[in-house]
Amino acid sequence: MTLRGQKILLAVCGSIAAYKSALIVRLLKKQGAEVRVVMTPSALGFITPLTLSTLSENPVLHSFTEGELGEWNNHVELALWADLILIAPASENTIGKMVHGICDNLVLAIYFSAKCPVFVCPAMDLDMYKHFSTQENLKKLQDNNVVLIDAESGELASGLIGQGRLAEPENIVRFIEEYIGNTAPLGSKKILITAGPTYEAIDPVRFIGNHSSGKMGVALAMQAWKMGATVTLVCGPVSDPLLAGLPADIQVKKVVSGQQMFEAVETSIDHQDIVIFAAAVADYTPEVVSKIKIKKTEDTFTIQLKKNPDIAKICGEHKKENQRFVGFALETNNEEVNALNKMKSKNFDAIVLNSMNDEGAGFAGDTNKITIYSNHQPAYESTLQSKEIIAREILTYIMGI
Repeated sequence: MTLRGQKILLAVCGSIAAYKSALIVRLLKKQGAEVRVVMTPSALGFITPLTLSTLSENPVLHSFTEGELGEWNNHVELALWADLILIAPASENTIGKMVHGICDNLVLAIYFSAKCPVFVCPAMDLDMYKHFSTQENLKKLQDNNVVLIDAESGELASGLIGQGRLAEPENIVRFIEEYIGNTAPLGSKKILITAGPTYEAIDPVRFIGNHSSGKMGVALAMQAWKMGATVTLVCGPVSDPLLAGLPADIQVKKVVSGQQMFEAVETSIDHQDIVIFAAAVADYTPEVVSKIKIKKTEDTFTIQLKKNPDIAKICGEHKKENQRFVGFALETNNEEVNALNKMKSKNFDAIVLNSMNDEGAGFAGDTNKITIYSNHQPAYESTLQSKEIIAREILTYIMGI
């Protein structure tokens, strides 16, 4: 499985093997991953931040604060940003601190804040590696779900020959690829996601629409793909740059009107395991669309509207037993009641509530704050996070229903 689109945080510790971290960054980037690098203070003596910054195309961080103004490098945000954390090389010192809860640098603070998979690649001399305390610490890390990419045998910096050298960068990257491929939580699932607004034409120039940007739906598509799903995205009019970053193997069906979205969903829905209705479909559309631009000749102007197809309701009436349908509700008042009523009336298995009363949530922005309701498990309420993180939380919740 390709690493394309994966956000990988590489942590470099103080070890003579730190020079290999440059090749690790290069290989990860070649595979399409987005890479950020953090370093322990002792790592600075072995490889320069400039080298790793140039290769990763991102600033390299090595302390809690930056510059004369003491700008804070937020370890929590860095940990949440990452799809996975790779500690390579991992020194004896850092491994011991990870086990015993010692948090005295930025790398460790990120590790202790991590919710994503963490891979550790030990690198040290033969006798240090074989020491009973090192072996106990590595076992404890594995017992707590840290993934070990074990040291390899060969000539060491001391001149000894044996196990302890950092796994070769090619082997590290291959291991991660295979691990992600084997553990992808949605690897056998087909997911259809609707996103964006619909535009209902009044004449060749004007339309009825809304402020939806499609960012939440596109974030869901990207995260579902990262989690191994086969993804179909039915997308209303959104900006081209928003779609440009999607992998080629996400099937994108572009539509404009609610009727077109209904037809695109209808032709694809039977073979889906999960359907997420994230689009903001216009409820009404003009009964008559003028073939020429309507001129401003009257003081008042009336448009006769008719209902658009209720895509979610129609699909919900024909939902199969093995399918899971999830909807969105953007509310301004009586939020929970309205969301639960919508979930019931449209035969959803879960519904994601956005409140317009929550600052930073809703249309167009890069952040969101949600509450998810379901008949199958307790409600889940998020904090204000990026839409990428929210998408991951939504998909994780869906896997439990």
